[in-house]
Amino acid sequence: MKTFHLAAMHTIPSTPKRALCAALILATAALAGCGDKEKAAKPGQALASVNGEEITVLQLNEEMQRAGVPAAQQQVASKQLLQALIDRQLLESEAAKEKLDRDPKVMQAIERARSLIIAQAYMQKRLGEPVRPTSAEVEAYFNKNPQFFANRKQFAMNQLVVPAAALTPELRSAVDSAKSLEEVAVLLDARKVQYGRAQVTRSTADLNPQVASKLLSMPKGQIFVVKEGDRALMISIADVRDAPVTLAIAAPQITKYLTNQKNKELAQAEIQRLRSTAKIEYLNKDMAPTGKEPGLPTTAPGVGGPAAAPEPASLANDAAPAADAAAAGAAAAGAANTTDEAAVSRGVAGLK
Repeated sequence: MKTFHLAAMHTIPSTPKRALCAALILATAALAGCGDKEKAAKPGQALASVNGEEITVLQLNEEMQRAGVPAAQQQVASKQLLQALIDRQLLESEAAKEKLDRDPKVMQAIERARSLIIAQAYMQKRLGEPVRPTSAEVEAYFNKNPQFFANRKQFAMNQLVVPAAALTPELRSAVDSAKSLEEVAVLLDARKVQYGRAQVTRSTADLNPQVASKLLSMPKGQIFVVKEGDRALMISIADVRDAPVTLAIAAPQITKYLTNQKNKELAQAEIQRLRSTAKIEYLNKDMAPTGKEPGLPTTAPGVGGPAAAPEPASLANDAAPAADAAAAGAAAAGAANTTDEAAVSRGVAGLK
């Protein structure tokens, strides 16, 4: 490159204007060279380029963190995640060509995500690191809830699944009079009603106290019927057995549950503080709260997520969240079959 510039300068007549042009050319080349050196001084920052758009180490690290990849698997996962980032960039570029990023629904979704991220960032900064419960608090929770731990019971239930339309009043009456699920199966065969068989395993740690109490009061073999969407389930209890969980097994999940509960309490307190100092006007008076509305399952921004204790599925009353703390113990004790658990919870809760 230097030889080329020297030769070029030899061919340029020695005039002030041309000399100035030559100086500018040399200065531009020098600046370009500095830029190349600066770019080269940041090796590894860009991992790939997709039609000129770079994918960086920071982006990949963010994906790794969100995926919660263990250290031992990061090398393999990084390659897979990089391919996913490339695919995402390709889709984003094509969407931009079709101006989908200006679509009102897309813009609304982006604004919602932005609002949530900012609100969560504030709440996380405000709350700081959650305070873990003491060993004494964990043990106290364990002792106060024997139905989830020391006195935990496990229910083994059998069920027949039929189309909801097939459960006519006549068939329902026949099922109510049957003495066993096998007798119900004979009735279904006689009526040429197609059905499937399944098994459900639940425990007193999975169910709210009212449902668990109702199941415990039922004799083995008693049949109850649950409608679930376009199907109906005929269920009977096959066995009830003791399935205790020790404090050592339950402690990690109890700790997680109590930590999350404390975090929720602090978040709700912060929201109440902000509400008390804010001027909130309901421009549509019909949307103003009256104080008589039923409670809604809301979560404060920044509370929950992967580190939070799981919310219990399909259990509707306030006592149900206590079962979260027993989830790890329940899993360790073998209560892994969750087939139609939601239907059982709702159905048993509705029994008289």
